[in-house]
Parts: sequence; C-alpha cells; structure tokens
Amino acid sequence: QVQLVESGGGLVQTGDSLRLSCVASTRTFNSYTLAWFRQATGKEREFVAGVNGEDRRTAYADFAKGRFTASRVSAANTLSLQMGGLKPEDTAIYYCAAREGTQRIPGSAREYIYWGQGTQVTVSS
Repeated sequence: QVQLVESGGGLVQTGDSLRLSCVASTRTFNSYTLAWFRQATGKEREFVAGVNGEDRRTAYADFAKGRFTASRVSAANTLSLQMGGLKPEDTAIYYCAAREGTQRIPGSAREYIYWGQGTQVTVSS
C-alpha cells in the first residue's frame, strides 16, 4: 500500500514556472515506478511524465518534452515535476501515481494502482 500526497499547485501566468512535489509513504520507494498525470475539465486523464525505480529513467509526453522535468529523490521518498513555459492549456489537476515494478513507465493510467488526491494548476493568459 502506498499513499501519495501532492503539493505545489497554484495560479500562475503564461510563461511562469511551477514545481510540483509528491511524497510517497512507503518503505520500498525504489520498488515503484512513479508518474505524473493530469486531467483538464471535460477531458481524459493523460500521462505527463514518469520516472522508473531501477535507474531513474524518465519518459515524457510530447507536450512536456523540453518544458517539464520529472525527478525523484529516494532519501525523501519524493517525486517532483518542474514545469516551465507554462501555457493556459496546461491548466488541469495534476496527479501523482505509482505502480509496482521498476523498469517500465507506462503511459496508461490503467496501469497505475496508487493515486494521490491531485493538485490544481491554473495558468492564466
């Protein structure tokens, strides 16, 4: 069982940066692949970025490449998402997710078992 708690969301302007954090309550942090998803109003939840537990390999959605950076720190049981060059279309609830397994970073929400409560990110134009 893993509990995930996100923080760091807020209201920002176009072009601003924001850093999201997710703290995982588990004694086996490196046994999980962690990811960020987001869900805008009226849209399906979509993959943003992920980091595996084996070698910290990362994966990004096309819209996130070059603007967002995902990282994890084992000592703090934390997954982070540094977002830059934010756009109004980035407005969504951002969720932290975890799945057992250390290698693959699936882009499908169905493959993640544990979810945080989400943190709202709003980008004004």
